[in-house]
Amino acid sequence: MAKIIIIGNGIAGSTAARYIRKNSDHDITMISGETRFPFSRTALMYVYMGHMKFENTKLYEDWFWVKNRINIITKWVQNIDTNTKTVAFYDGSSISYDKLIIATGSKPNKFGWPGQDLDGVQGLYHLQDLENMESATQQGIKKAVVVGGGLIGIEMAEMFHSRHIPVTFLVREASFWDAVLPPEESEMINKHILAHGIDLRLGEELLEIKGQHGKASAIICKNSGEVIPCEFVGLTVGVSPNIDFVKPSGITINRGIVVDEYLETSVKDVYALGDCVELANPNPGRRSIEAVWYTGRMMGKTVAQTICDKPTKYEPGIWFNSAKFFDIEYQVYGDIPAKTPAHITSLYWKHPTENKAIRINFDTASGAVTGFNLMGIRYRHAVCEKWIADKTNIETVIENLSLANFDPEFFEEYESAFVDKYNQKSSKSLKLKSKRKLSLVERFLFS
Repeated sequence: MAKIIIIGNGIAGSTAARYIRKNSDHDITMISGETRFPFSRTALMYVYMGHMKFENTKLYEDWFWVKNRINIITKWVQNIDTNTKTVAFYDGSSISYDKLIIATGSKPNKFGWPGQDLDGVQGLYHLQDLENMESATQQGIKKAVVVGGGLIGIEMAEMFHSRHIPVTFLVREASFWDAVLPPEESEMINKHILAHGIDLRLGEELLEIKGQHGKASAIICKNSGEVIPCEFVGLTVGVSPNIDFVKPSGITINRGIVVDEYLETSVKDVYALGDCVELANPNPGRRSIEAVWYTGRMMGKTVAQTICDKPTKYEPGIWFNSAKFFDIEYQVYGDIPAKTPAHITSLYWKHPTENKAIRINFDTASGAVTGFNLMGIRYRHAVCEKWIADKTNIETVIENLSLANFDPEFFEEYESAFVDKYNQKSSKSLKLKSKRKLSLVERFLFS
């Protein structure tokens, strides 16, 4: 029976713990200074908005970890000694391991702005960030500024908006998230942000944060020079791997902790998972660092197999992601780059009056579908993934598009409009096959 130590109790670390227990009788200890029990980090915004209580964000009931004999230590790790195989804590204590898993997630980026360490200036990643945000709100925020146009930035803007706190949103790019979204989808989100009363400043950056009595009082815009009074500044200019404590350990790091295809680091018996990981040789079409919930979960399941004497390579499959921009749901399956490559045809349809859109990319020469972008419309993950994996021809996809629709019953469907769009572009006369329930065979294939 090996002694397994897991640093970090996010989705990656907690999944590893669960599956190691499922497949072995190893001694498992999970460590986190943030919280005693794992919770859903993506749900933090809903706690602030009043939709959930923190207790509702826990992945499992508290008794689950005791029942499954997963030990919990609530401390911050100071360093790792890989020679003696020990983990040291800031209180002077330490713990030994046979195998170590590092799953310490990310931390919000800071870029040396004057005033970035004032009270009321922070990111949003840890539970402590949410608690500080709530405390600042209770003390009185008349105006907030959010810096950075990513997913966390728009979440923070929505959070303040839910409390009727005016928000100025600084986005360095010419259009929201335009490094990820194609122009049409990005423009849709620009208009949606403005429609919610957010003061969106495109092409603007932060120069400096001013303070009074140790607290944020205003920001200075870099490009316009405008001074915007505020009591809170949200720094949401991305995240980076939370690995400072790993640097003296001798474990190879670059931007993240470098791991091989088995998620093992340069030091034997030490593995790394989730946001803090940098894959030495990522699969084609995948990035070396992917700070996404589902990849952390997949890594946790994968490393558990290896720890339990079934060496398993990490195979993330076809890229997918989802998000929400206020009340616009977004899904992407496969490859939908912001700028369409020369060899790809991108077919885009948008509802004339509503924030709903469908985009399908396909290889111009072969017709094989390569990706799906959905705005305000839900498609089945398994169906889209299979079409991409099988390099299904665009016309076969078009005719069977209703199979992908996953919107609730009685919702209006828009697949026929997309087929019409394709026919107009291609001078074809394809017909959408009527929607029907999946057969048992199809359920197996698409499950």
